Amino acid sequence: MAKVNKWMIDPDDAVLLLIDHQSGLFQLVKDIDLPVLRSNVIALAKVARLARIPTITTASVPDGPNGPLIPEIHQYNPDAIYVPRTGQINAWDNPAWVAAIEKTGRRTLLIAGTLTSVCMAFPALSALVAGYKVFCIIDASGNWSKMATDLTLARVVQAGAVPIDTFAVIAELQSTWNRSDAMEFAAIFAEHVIPGYRALMESYDKAQSVQKVGRETKLEHLEAA
Repeated sequence: MAKVNKWMIDPDDAVLLLIDHQSGLFQLVKDIDLPVLRSNVIALAKVARLARIPTITTASVPDGPNGPLIPEIHQYNPDAIYVPRTGQINAWDNPAWVAAIEKTGRRTLLIAGTLTSVCMAFPALSALVAGYKVFCIIDASGNWSKMATDLTLARVVQAGAVPIDTFAVIAELQSTWNRSDAMEFAAIFAEHVIPGYRALMESYDKAQSVQKVGRETKLEHLEAA
């Protein structure tokens, strides 16, 4: 039996928590470009469904200025469970939220939340006290300033959380290229996280095509001319 690496994500023990990725709160984000943030969150929603990772979402007073959750989360992950709150700023203070997490039977939490200082940090700190293993997905959170993010990162790391980025989460959930859905994982990070990988895939496909059907450019004709 393989020894568990406590510093890495075990896909069989993981739960994805997407907290307060709301249209109103997104307008306060200054430490990451909004299209990048939104794309990273969508990537996590997609990969969680692909990897069969239970996903739980919530929103802070969505009827007010914080606004609704961005619709792509549940559009691309219809299996995700939405847990409404009753005013709590810290999602962990909502008993229904904690109950939904406990129901999964899993003990590793992948947490992203907007804003990072509050919506990501508060539940992460609470989960650590409750004995969970916590990964904080920084580039899928978004904060009102870079300084606030730096301070929050130091805070959660001192408490025992592991900071991580979206690309690393996707790679750890994929785990191996030797799987039937490997190219579906590749498509997610090419579309959302590393656009350059799409160009790499296109170049590879063209090289394979040349081997099968020959060159498109007839060099001998050019030389003769």
